[in-house]
Amino acid sequence: MSTVIIVDPISTGGAMAAELHSRGIKMICVWSNEVGEMRTHVPDIAKHLSWLAVLEEGSDGIESLALQVQQVVSESKTELVACLAGGEPGVLCADALSSALNLRSNGVEPQRRNKSWQQKAVRAAGLRATREASGTSVDDACVQAFLSSEQYPIIVKPTESAGSDGVKKCATKAEAEAHFEVLMHAQHRVGSVGAAVICQEFLAGDEYVVDHASRDGEHKLVMIWKYDRRPCNGGDFVLFSMVPVPSDAPEVAGLVAYTRGVLDALSLKHGASHAEVMLTADGPCLVEMNCRAHGADGVWAPLARALTGGYSQLDAAADAALDAAAFEALPGRYGPFKAAGQFTQLVSRSEGTIASLAPLDAVRALPSFQHMQVSVDVAVGRRLVRTVDLFTAMGFAIQCHDDPAIVAADVAAIRAMEEAGALVELVEPSSSCSSEADAGMPIKADQRVLVSVQ
Repeated sequence: MSTVIIVDPISTGGAMAAELHSRGIKMICVWSNEVGEMRTHVPDIAKHLSWLAVLEEGSDGIESLALQVQQVVSESKTELVACLAGGEPGVLCADALSSALNLRSNGVEPQRRNKSWQQKAVRAAGLRATREASGTSVDDACVQAFLSSEQYPIIVKPTESAGSDGVKKCATKAEAEAHFEVLMHAQHRVGSVGAAVICQEFLAGDEYVVDHASRDGEHKLVMIWKYDRRPCNGGDFVLFSMVPVPSDAPEVAGLVAYTRGVLDALSLKHGASHAEVMLTADGPCLVEMNCRAHGADGVWAPLARALTGGYSQLDAAADAALDAAAFEALPGRYGPFKAAGQFTQLVSRSEGTIASLAPLDAVRALPSFQHMQVSVDVAVGRRLVRTVDLFTAMGFAIQCHDDPAIVAADVAAIRAMEEAGALVELVEPSSSCSSEADAGMPIKADQRVLVSVQ
């Protein structure tokens, strides 16, 4: 019997745990020191799974944790075969633990999550990278030099984060300095304590997410998604949708070659990854590499399976960890789509106390509807806030149908409901644009935890 460690089984890490459970694999849950409040972000499909043990990274060091794992494996009389990062906070712990246990590992690189380090490594490999500078003080010489010389607007964001948390497009040096200070004095949802801030050139173009699963340096492309991100409610990069990109689209070859070069430059030889890449006028350029499976609780997996004819990043990553022959049998990239569909984020353009969720039934009744997932805060009596990032989204819906025209019509219907503020009923709703939103100041909101709603 095989055993797999999952470090931080949150979001898609929970979906991965469910996939492994379906294959009869025993599992050990490890909570990293970085997981913090994200520890509650476990999808429904993983909430009642059984674990051989639930361990904490703690302060005793990775060797102590490795000894605890070995004891559990010994007592269970199973074979330890892999250690996977379930969520963004667990990447470094998973790297260190897999290395300590002599499992397949990307090795100990304490800066692997650091977006500035990623750009430097990509540039050193001779690939297009962003101009950037990072530091823990806005007065750092390199930061000031960049802020004084770079063409505006620029991007200022945490070096470690997810879900567009803390990402801001700054139009002036003064605005960039002010946001830098905000970030250094705030603990973000998916960042390390004391992590630096990165200032980057603003990349103009279309943004893609390139998903791979890798084993021993062999990279299998499992999906490319095109982001529809727009300014909304004072947020600069509100995600409206992820649209799957056909494998024969003209941009695919360049995106794949570039992303595989980035994977090699970062020494990512094993496991799932998803790269955010901007296709600029002078070619692909890395926004950031996420050394784990694509997020959003893995709810896109059934859509991906319908499109590819049977597999998703979850399946490919499980094969990469457990079954060399099955992984080898996967195509290097997915073939022609066998259906149409997309991931549609539900965007709130108004705020107020929720009186009823009945209008969401209209989304469920659409012909291409497959699945809906809403925030636990989207409940009667709770306060709805305007969407400014992934954490303040109302949730999302998955569409899939044989006819792409039906998918397009259904997405248009959802957008019309959003514009009208008709996804939920509110008590005394505010207007869709407030003075704070008009001023470009993101509206603050507590973190949202997503739960499954069929």
